[in-house]
Amino acid sequence: MWTLFLFLALLALAGLALYLWGRRQQRAAGLPAGRVIYSDTGAEQVVSEPLLSRRYALVGKPDYLVETRVGGRRTMIPVEVKSRRAPPAPAPGHLLQLAAYCLIIEDLYGVAPPYGILRYADRSFEAPFTPAVRRAVLDAAEHIRAGRTAVDMPRSHQEPVRCAQCGYRAACGEQAL
Repeated sequence: MWTLFLFLALLALAGLALYLWGRRQQRAAGLPAGRVIYSDTGAEQVVSEPLLSRRYALVGKPDYLVETRVGGRRTMIPVEVKSRRAPPAPAPGHLLQLAAYCLIIEDLYGVAPPYGILRYADRSFEAPFTPAVRRAVLDAAEHIRAGRTAVDMPRSHQEPVRCAQCGYRAACGEQAL
């Protein structure tokens, strides 16, 4: 009788320890509390399908999608992981990428995430998904679509290092000096 009791107590203790270890690992990864329902980190055996919004003609693969509760409501929070150290403020392109995931999630699940998380190697940023940010994603998507059909699209050469590493540099004619 005591052996069974001791076994069950140790089993419960091991379960609690495993749960606490998992929560610590989740926090260390920059993930909010909740259940990871989608992952595209490359560690999985099965390749995750991209998330697709037909309404907005957007497709994307966030690193994580966590189901959680915010203000008592069930919601999905996208998490994008960047391997480099955090800049003083998130890069605008990273914020736009994360906001695009928020818009896709809004279309797929019927509820817009209140925020997304950008996780750099040493720091996380919580990026609010506001109506202004939503509009910026839609505007950027429209600008990109218009550029695809433009006869002549001027290139951006604001980043000389990126320009110097471009595979089209030899044929560009607009390269940075």
